Amino acid sequence: MARKYIVLVAIAILSTPSTSAFQTPTSPLYRQTSSLFSSPASSTDEPTTPPLSTLVKRVAVAGATGRTGKYVVQSLLAQNVPVLALVRDTDKASNTLDPTNELLTIRKTDLGSKEDVIAALNEDDGKPKCDAAIWCATGFSDAPDQSLWTKLQAVLGLAVKPKGTIDAVGLPALGEGLAKSRKRTLGGSVLPKVIMLSSAGVTRPGWSEEKKVALEGSAGIPIVRLNPFGILGVKAESEDILRNCGVDYSIFRPTGLNDKWPANQRPIFSQGDVAVGRINRKDVAKILVDLLSTPEATGKTFEAFSIADSEGYYPPASSINTALGRLQLDSETNGKGPSDEVVRATYAIMQQLLPGEKQAADQLAMGQTYEQLDKGETGRLGKKGEEDVDSAGLKPST
Repeated sequence: MARKYIVLVAIAILSTPSTSAFQTPTSPLYRQTSSLFSSPASSTDEPTTPPLSTLVKRVAVAGATGRTGKYVVQSLLAQNVPVLALVRDTDKASNTLDPTNELLTIRKTDLGSKEDVIAALNEDDGKPKCDAAIWCATGFSDAPDQSLWTKLQAVLGLAVKPKGTIDAVGLPALGEGLAKSRKRTLGGSVLPKVIMLSSAGVTRPGWSEEKKVALEGSAGIPIVRLNPFGILGVKAESEDILRNCGVDYSIFRPTGLNDKWPANQRPIFSQGDVAVGRINRKDVAKILVDLLSTPEATGKTFEAFSIADSEGYYPPASSINTALGRLQLDSETNGKGPSDEVVRATYAIMQQLLPGEKQAADQLAMGQTYEQLDKGETGRLGKKGEEDVDSAGLKPST
């Protein structure tokens, strides 16, 4: 019942106008939007969505063998949707995916090559050409056998040539390759062609010091505080490139991916990049696939975590359409997100929905769980400010 009241309070706060949240009204830090509710929310009596296999011909999945990508592929195949898996290692793909499935094509693809990505979309392999894509690839590799020199090369590549990372090359290549294809529609509304799996927190390193202090519970979390190899900035730049490449898109920024967190839980969607929490990769994959048939997601950037509901009072909604229909289009804010008043109000609610008892995400060390923080236990990478980041296994790839 407590969470229900929190949601009701959130609606009341978001409906109440206020002055600038982070400084005096005469000098706003962020662009104010003209209307928070410019798009009407979808009706609660939602029409039944047709089978996904009737809405898309074939989906290209970048990063198909990753810990999230493999679930995306499985979900698509389970719904009889043909998949073109764009992978770096075909042997790994054959072991991770089901190469015997006739709907699946595995193609070795260099996601750091614009030409190779576009060629993959246009190849005549006797199957329908892709009319949609899901980007699950990351600028990080979790391969344990990289040498120190390989890691240094990767780090220097990110530092010197951020525009050469796979996020900054392969993702816009998917957009360019699909931009001129026929629009995907449902009931006259445009569906996204390219869906990007990004990350919550990508804008936070660039916040002003004033905003970081005001929203410390979002700005002080380990991944933002440490920002290994500047990966969040690379993701943010890649988002901007996708928004401007002319393709119908949707950008999904999940919070902390945690396979130990319960799956099949209710996602809580928001905008403004203040969400903090956990979500299972299986639920992330489900959302990514559902976005293919959700016109309310087109042209929008949003975050999500999930509420772990052990008692059954908060099951997942039957559709994400209504929740996403309440969110703003990126075009209404030049891709900068909601006004500072809305961000501040959203932050106040999001912080009350954190896991654990202390509900202090900014006190976490990288590799430390909320439960360990409650008990005063040190996380697997050490104390806050002394973390052994290299042990996290995060290695950028270019």
